[in-house]
Amino acid sequence: MITSKRRLALAVASSALPLTLVGCGALGGSGSSASAGPSKGDDVRVGLLLPETENKRYEKFDYPIIKEKVSELTHKQGVVEYANARSSKTRQAAQMRKMIDEKVDVILLDAVDAHAIAGEVQKAKDAGIPVIAYDRLAEGPIDAYISFDNELVGEVQGRTLLEALDSSGGGRPRIVMMNGSPTDPNASQFKKAALSQLDGRVTVARSYDTKDWKPENARANMAKAIQQLGVSGIDGVYSANDGMAGGVIKAFKDLGVTQLPPITGQDADLEAVQRIVTGEQYMSVYKPYPTEAENAAQMAIAKVQGRDIEFDSLARDTVDSPTQKNIPAQLVSVVALTKKNIKSTVVADGIYKISEICTAAYQPACAAAGLL
Repeated sequence: MITSKRRLALAVASSALPLTLVGCGALGGSGSSASAGPSKGDDVRVGLLLPETENKRYEKFDYPIIKEKVSELTHKQGVVEYANARSSKTRQAAQMRKMIDEKVDVILLDAVDAHAIAGEVQKAKDAGIPVIAYDRLAEGPIDAYISFDNELVGEVQGRTLLEALDSSGGGRPRIVMMNGSPTDPNASQFKKAALSQLDGRVTVARSYDTKDWKPENARANMAKAIQQLGVSGIDGVYSANDGMAGGVIKAFKDLGVTQLPPITGQDADLEAVQRIVTGEQYMSVYKPYPTEAENAAQMAIAKVQGRDIEFDSLARDTVDSPTQKNIPAQLVSVVALTKKNIKSTVVADGIYKISEICTAAYQPACAAAGLL
């Protein structure tokens, strides 16, 4: 459960991206600190454990950004030891044990299964290796947590879906909820926050927790919902991320449906942005990955080098896990991404170029959306 010391303001589609802590001069990773002298020099080894490859952000953004930032903060002496679990909690446990055995200095952990990895987190603690939970809140004695404001993500999804639904025809709109993996604590936060906006205003006709966040599982679940409810019985779909939104859309297309209901997403995947341009997907949630990844690298280096004031400045929130209270945390804000603000978000931030979004097949839709 997140118990933030401060609650971030609800982001809307027209919001500008928030200022980041990276821009604060007091937080420069290579600058001086008023804390105790560093316990480690620039020859830092950062272990980075990412959970899966279904979500393309991990390989495209998180790993390369963290690697580059660690190098920058350590005058090119620090290295990142990287492993991806490819959705296997067993594989991730083995990868983490290997990093502990090899005595990395600090571990950034994005857990496949937040509960199952707790034993390895304890082993790292016993070995004197700090563990910072990255993107997903792991159980066990972690030293800090950095992620996007998951409550805000769900609120943005729920509120934006409501804006798209037309309830003027009488009765409440009927929606299907395609939630994330039950082993990911973020998924339950997204769902709870979305329902805080949707409860009393829609009827949740069907709700699914999607194993491993896999698009093919979402596709199968959506096919069941369509079979049971009928296409006309579904006014909207809450999909917790873009990969699953793609699976949901395929389920509709399998039945020859061309007029799709509004469908949500998260992560601003390139394919999702293109679907938003064409109108197949109504919205996504843009999470500024450079902010999260760069600040995670700063937290890791500050922690291992004993820069306590810098570390505390980067972790001004607190969160609770099922096993630990008042974990120092940083919660990064998010923006609702719709057709109206593609230019001012993912394009302006250099995540995608117009040429990447508006390939030949999408040029007519891009022109209509004002991107060309």
